[in-house]
Order: sequence, then structure tokens, then C-alpha cells
Amino acid sequence: MDELTTSIVGIDFPNPDKSRSNRRMEIMMCHPGDPVELRREPKNPFDANAVAIWSERGVQLGYVSAERAPLIGKRMQEGATSAIFQALQGNAAYIRIRFGDGAPTLPPPIDAQPARDVSAFYPDADGPDWGA
Repeated sequence: MDELTTSIVGIDFPNPDKSRSNRRMEIMMCHPGDPVELRREPKNPFDANAVAIWSERGVQLGYVSAERAPLIGKRMQEGATSAIFQALQGNAAYIRIRFGDGAPTLPPPIDAQPARDVSAFYPDADGPDWGA
């Protein structure tokens, strides 16, 4: 595995800096392909494997999920790691990480919603619960 996409967690928490910078606002200012920095936080009081994600403007965006942090932290220790902002979709944000030399590549964008014919009939897949 040379590259992976992972979500940014904790984007709705305020940053502990004096200005209490807003993570979500900073994410909204990021564009696909913008570099982001990954920083291991072995002294994090909640998770010794924590990996923080920082924008190129020096504002923390959030963290790598607790499930992915041990793997990503280990790979960061083993060698070169680079990351870019991938996307903001709805309430979720994603980064793309590359392990080893080179820059991460952006996958094709995901269409938010496929086009639907507004005059077509789309039945509820589960049907009504009340039996009508």
C-alpha cells in the first residue's frame, strides 16, 4: 500500500490555540491537492498513537482516526510520508497520504448525487412500515 485516503476526525472541535481557530472553517478554505502536514503526538493524553493534521497555513484541521493512527504513525517512522487535502463532502473531510517518495495523487472526484429524473417514480426500497 503506497497511498490511502482517510477521513479527518474531530473537525468540529475548537483548536486549543489562543485564537481558538475553527477547524471546519480552515477545511472550507482548503482545495483538493493542497499540502497538509501530519504530526505524530506521542504525548497526547487521549491516544499515544495520535496523528494530527495541519493545513499549509499552520491551522490544525483535526486528526487521523484512532483506528488508522497506529498504522500511519508506524509508516511515518519508517520513512518519507506526504499528504494532501482530498475533499470536503457534506460533513466529512478527507486527506490522501503517500508513503515513500513522491507526491500523493488525487483520485477522481466522487459525484455528490447522480442526476435523477424528477418526473420518475422512485419507490421506497423498504416499503411503508404501516402496510399501506
